Amino acid sequence: MMVIEMKELEDRINQMRKMLILIAGNTGLNSNDTLCYSQKLDELITMYQKSKNQQHTEV
Repeated sequence: MMVIEMKELEDRINQMRKMLILIAGNTGLNSNDTLCYSQKLDELITMYQKSKNQQHTEV
């Protein structure tokens, strides 16, 4: 994964985190919307971590 893609993924994670906070504030921590956004954020973070680990093993 290139540096540009990593930066884009970081931006998406930060954006999703902000959305999650807003939605949780509006609908509650246990709402379906909050849980859905939380799962999506988890997926993005997992992708980011896998990409970071891959970069370290390639060096």
